[in-house]
Amino acid sequence: MSESLHYQSGFGNEHASEARPGSLPVGRNSPQKVAHGLYAELLSGTAFTAPRAENLRSWMYRRRPSVVVGSYVPLAHAWLKTGAAEGQVVPPDPLRWAPVAIPDEPLDFVDGLRTMALNGDPDAQTGIGIHLYLANRAMGRRAFVNADGELLIVPQQGALRIRTELGLLDVAPGEIALVPRGMAFKVDVDGPSRGYICENYGAAFRLPELGPIGSNGLANPRDFLAPVAAVEAEEEGAYEVVKKFGGRLWTALQQHTPFNVVAWHGTLAPYKYDTAHFMTIGSISFDHPDPSIFTVLTSPSDTPGWANADFVIFPPRWMVAEDTFRPPWYHRNVMSEFMGLVTGQYDAKPEGFKPGGASLHNAMVPHGPDTEAFAKASGAELKPHKLDHTLAFMFETRWRLAPTDFALNGGALEKTYADCWSALQDNYNEHP
Repeated sequence: MSESLHYQSGFGNEHASEARPGSLPVGRNSPQKVAHGLYAELLSGTAFTAPRAENLRSWMYRRRPSVVVGSYVPLAHAWLKTGAAEGQVVPPDPLRWAPVAIPDEPLDFVDGLRTMALNGDPDAQTGIGIHLYLANRAMGRRAFVNADGELLIVPQQGALRIRTELGLLDVAPGEIALVPRGMAFKVDVDGPSRGYICENYGAAFRLPELGPIGSNGLANPRDFLAPVAAVEAEEEGAYEVVKKFGGRLWTALQQHTPFNVVAWHGTLAPYKYDTAHFMTIGSISFDHPDPSIFTVLTSPSDTPGWANADFVIFPPRWMVAEDTFRPPWYHRNVMSEFMGLVTGQYDAKPEGFKPGGASLHNAMVPHGPDTEAFAKASGAELKPHKLDHTLAFMFETRWRLAPTDFALNGGALEKTYADCWSALQDNYNEHP
């Protein structure tokens, strides 16, 4: 990972970058002849007639267009699943997983994908897939294109270098990456690496509206960083392109790198974001606010307020509320919640929830602080204190999530998770 990186600031901005001066056309998108013998190619992330403020597209000026690729043939992958139909039927129980070990066998980012939970249907453009990645080697001359959805990548162990058609992103634990649907990319790892992925089949992730919060707060657009153009050097030999299309993997060979974009401009770009820049909002009087105030990105559905997917983080923050049970309250929710822990402890599960682990509380499945957290929070002296050295997150969705066979039988499922609430007693006092 020796190549130096530069970035452009701003989520959804009209970005422009050229690795060779004079490559971007002036005043038009597809001139009769592109400078330096390049080809013009458009990648559209929304329908052509989407409202201007929501329209996502980028023009690329490249050495060869992406149509120059061999025929695709099926590529087997035992653990990558798509859509609710490939999930398993489970009772309405809370589920939790220990961290999944990174295997010793050589695995790149694609080989190491393990689907945990699913809903929706990519052909209907609704729902999400939730995956782990377990990788210990670079992809080399191999690229991945996901035609089913965009990928929100949350590293938990090990830094990643993500080479996309539009440039390079270096992403470490504590940061996230967002790769648009249909964009080729590959991943280099810095040692054994593990993390979480939300594959979003629905509307593209965007920043949530701030409402009464006003013009500042939560994730600021300028803190999202897009890459600058970076052309990969040509080498001899075939390049494998793996495409996820219709819930299946396909593979084709071509004799050139797909990362040959010399210049580009537009609003559809990959991004990285450092969660340390998130401006946390919280109560400074009493009560524990709804977790929606921790939303970084949202994929809306056709029903306002009921997201196809939300990405929510629980970063370091001050707790100052008076006469308040400060951890999350016991609750049931119409939304389904898949949680992961990047580092530290989660305040509602101080011992049982480990970095690299996960939990799933489906729609209307009761959950909340374990017995230890309840006892500690109920009797604590309520001085201001900071939850520090922690980062948990949640993929939340309006539809029920179906766990996969790997999630249920892969060895990481904690069979006794519900026991963490078994010692909660009936403390009702009938006397004044």
